[in-house]
Amino acid sequence: MRQLDHHIAGSGGGAAAARTADIFDPNTGQVQAQVVLGTAADLDRAVAAAQAAQPAWAAINPQRRARVMFRFKELVEANMDALAHLLSSEHGKVIADARGDIQRGLEVIEFACGIPHVLKGDYTQGAGPRIDVYSMRQPIGIGAGITPFNFPAMIPMWMFGVAIACGNAFILKPSERDPSVPVRLAELMQEAGLPEGVLQVVHGDKEMVDAILDHPAIGAVSFVGSSDIAHHVYRRGVAAGKRVQAMGGAKNHGIVMPDADLDQVVADLSGAAFGSAGERCMALPVVVPVGDRTAEALRQKLLPAIEALRVGVSTDAEAHYGPVVNAAHRERVANWIQTGVDEGAELVVDGRGFALQGHEQGFFIGPSLFDHVTPDMQAYKEEIFGPVLQIVRAPDFETAVRLPSEHQYGNGVAIFTRNGHAAREFAARVNVGMVGINVPIPVPVAYHTFGGWKRSGFGDTNQHGVEGVKFWTRIKTVTQRWPDGSALPRGSEDGGPSRVQDAFVIPTME
Repeated sequence: MRQLDHHIAGSGGGAAAARTADIFDPNTGQVQAQVVLGTAADLDRAVAAAQAAQPAWAAINPQRRARVMFRFKELVEANMDALAHLLSSEHGKVIADARGDIQRGLEVIEFACGIPHVLKGDYTQGAGPRIDVYSMRQPIGIGAGITPFNFPAMIPMWMFGVAIACGNAFILKPSERDPSVPVRLAELMQEAGLPEGVLQVVHGDKEMVDAILDHPAIGAVSFVGSSDIAHHVYRRGVAAGKRVQAMGGAKNHGIVMPDADLDQVVADLSGAAFGSAGERCMALPVVVPVGDRTAEALRQKLLPAIEALRVGVSTDAEAHYGPVVNAAHRERVANWIQTGVDEGAELVVDGRGFALQGHEQGFFIGPSLFDHVTPDMQAYKEEIFGPVLQIVRAPDFETAVRLPSEHQYGNGVAIFTRNGHAAREFAARVNVGMVGINVPIPVPVAYHTFGGWKRSGFGDTNQHGVEGVKFWTRIKTVTQRWPDGSALPRGSEDGGPSRVQDAFVIPTME
C-alpha cells in the first residue's frame, strides 16, 4: 500500500513511521494509502532545513522570488487535471469543485507574483532638518500553516504563496485526511526553482500541531479549521510568543428580502448550500426569508431544485456533489440532522437514507432541508458542515439583521434584494466579516482579504491580499540624516579618503 512521507529538505522525510493514518477513497469507503504521523523530532529536522535555507532566500531580490511564483503557477496549470483527480480521490469533491479549489489557490499565487510592488515601503523626505524617514518590510523568518481537509490545495496556497514571496521559509502541516496534493504542490514549487528547505510539508495530528505551536524558531502560524481548535491554536501560539491568525467555523446566513429574484436565489442556494457536500466554511447553510409569504414561495421553489440535485462519485461530470470526506463525518452530519428533528424543526427533505448504487460503502449523504428552525436550537447554533439547508423565518428586516449579527460565528453573510438602500443598510450594520449582496458565497478576490469575526476568526490580521503581506512580514522604520556638502569626506593624496574615520562625518542631532 502507498505510504505518504513528509517533504523535508527537498525530499521524503525518512520518517520511521511509528504511527500512520489511513487515507480513504470516499467514493468506495476503502483505504487507499497511509500517511506517516510525524513527531517533534520530524519538525526539528524541517526547522533546521528552513533555518539553513531562509537567509539566502530572503536575500534574493523580490523580482526573482516573483519569478519562482510565475513558474510555479505555470506548472500547476500544466498539471491541473492530475492534481484535480488526486484531490478528488482523497477528498471526494467532484472534479469541477477540485479544479475550483486549485484555481482559487492560484489566484493568490498570482497576487504573490506582484510581491515587488506590495513590499515597497513608505518614504518621507524632509521629515526634519535634512532628515528622511523610510520603512521596509522584512520577513518573519520561518512561518507555519496548519490547513483543513476541505480545501487541500486552495488554503495551503493562500498561506505559503504570500509567506514565501515575502522571503520566509514555510512549514506546512496539511490535514492527514487528504495530504497528497499539498506534497505535490511542494514538489512543483521545488521544480519551479524554490531552494530546498524553503517549503516543507510535515504530516501529523495534535502532536505535530502542538510541536509547531511550541517551537521557538517558528515566528508565525496560520490556521484554518474548527473554532474550538482555532481558539486552542491561537491561545497556545500567542503564549509561545508567536504571531497567530486562526480562522474557525461558520454558520453563514442568506437573507432573502420580499423583492428578491427567487429563481436566482434558489439557483444560488443549490450551489452555495449543497456544493462540495456543504464542506465549506463559506457555504450558505441558513436561509432567512423575510415574511411568511417570501418563506412559503421560497420553500415551494426549493423542493424541486433539491430533488434535481445529483449526488454521485467524484469523477461523475454530471454530479452536483460527491461524498463527504469519511465515515465519521457522514455520521456527524446525520447526528446533527437527528438533533434538528429532536429539537422540533420540520425536516422537509431527509438525505440520510441516500445510497449510491454500486458504491454503497462510500461516504454519501443526500441533501436535507429543514424549515421552521429557530435560533434557540443547537442545530442552528452549531456548524453542521454538510449538505443541510435550514430555513429560519424572519418577520422583518430588523430580525434578519439581528440573526447573523448575534450568532456566535461571523464568517460570511449574504442578502438577496433589488433594493439598494436595504442592501447598503444591511452591509453597514451586520456584525459579520464578509458580506455578499446578491452574491451567495462572498469570498473576496485574492488582492482583497479573507477573514471572519467573532468565533470565526482569532487574531488581528486576515488571510491573503495586503493583510497577508502584513502578517508574514515585520515593518522596520529608519530615520536618517546625511551630512551636507560642507561635511564631505576629505581626500587623501590619491583622491580617496585619507583615513577610515575621515570617510564619515557623523552629525549630531539638533
